[in-house]
Amino acid sequence: MLLRLLPVAFVLTCAFQSASGQTVTLDSLSKKTLSVPPAASSSSIPAKWYDRISLKGYAQFRYNRLLETNPDLKCDQCDKGIGKGQEFEFRRARLVLSGDVHDRLFMYLQFDYSADATVNNKHFLQVRDAYFDLALDKKKSYRIRFGQSKVPFGFENLLSSSNRLPFDRSDALNSAVPNERDFGAFFMYAPEKIRTFYKHNANDAMKGSGDYGVFTVGLYNGQCSNKPELNDNLHVVARLTYPFKVGKQIIEPGIQAYTGKYTVGADQRSIGVKFKEDQLYTDRRVAGTLVLYPQPFGFLAEYNVGESPTFNKATDSIQVEKLNGGFITAFYRNKLGKGFIMPYARYQVYDGAKKHELDARRYNLNELELGLEWQPFKNLEITLAYVISQRKYSDFKSDYDEKGNFMRIQVQTNY
Repeated sequence: MLLRLLPVAFVLTCAFQSASGQTVTLDSLSKKTLSVPPAASSSSIPAKWYDRISLKGYAQFRYNRLLETNPDLKCDQCDKGIGKGQEFEFRRARLVLSGDVHDRLFMYLQFDYSADATVNNKHFLQVRDAYFDLALDKKKSYRIRFGQSKVPFGFENLLSSSNRLPFDRSDALNSAVPNERDFGAFFMYAPEKIRTFYKHNANDAMKGSGDYGVFTVGLYNGQCSNKPELNDNLHVVARLTYPFKVGKQIIEPGIQAYTGKYTVGADQRSIGVKFKEDQLYTDRRVAGTLVLYPQPFGFLAEYNVGESPTFNKATDSIQVEKLNGGFITAFYRNKLGKGFIMPYARYQVYDGAKKHELDARRYNLNELELGLEWQPFKNLEITLAYVISQRKYSDFKSDYDEKGNFMRIQVQTNY
């Protein structure tokens, strides 16, 4: 019945400013209700589990070609709406069903209507997240997540696209886990105060990532979301992060790493390209993160190094090579009426492969994005950004080298 309805439908003491502009302390927040409610008496629990499920979502409508200087400049991983042959598009159109089906079990299902079935067929229904959180204690400090969910590698990867300022995630970090998600099981730990912090900062004003624990370790397939496993080797990932106060600012440093074996399947290789007989390639990275929450100035910086299956033009083969890259985003929050405006700038670099693309293409890129997000009220956001980009890649059949500038506009509705 629910599926039929789908188509019709962060001991610390510090102060921070909530989305409404009110100052709240972490000590006081720790006394508030957590995102996962504590055990309730049987008389207060709804008779039916589905009465505890909520429905929400957002949609992003874009145009990417204002003041365009080079229609041949594109980025398939970022946004297929960049470049020639593209006009208006829905970048994302999401619906989320979530809630506590039991005092110890939280459900999260997210569906996307903007994915393309083929080149000529758009907007089919796709599962983005489908997972359950099993709480191991009454305060929900210890949890096990199982299903398809975001892999805990990189703050920006965990940040919802509805909260992120730049139009798309950085190539350097996002190429580690394209689409951010995979099938797996993850153990998460966060004390009560920090869980409350994450809950109150996962919004458009504070640009928080939500609660993925202060320590997380897990196993996942490693072939990316909605893809079958192609080998008998699981990826292992671990992440450690913790928010603390410096003056009036809140800083959250973090470190994360993963390792595993990636299979470059037949559908990812050109005819004639050389590859390992067993098709198994070392895939591992380590990344550092530094977050400064906007009060009112903020920034996010991340950098990763590692090795991955990579196309080598000199040998026309896919082999394991090193990679490195990262980004820094600076922004400033200004309250405006009942909403706010937030100017930002992001600079990113990357030298390495995208394992999920044809022949595990080797990339070299430099890109600057300057933008402004305006939220007149919580259900509407309008973002304008100017991009100065140079992108190079090589695979068995092509050598791509394009640079150009273009302006983008996005209207986001939150429901």
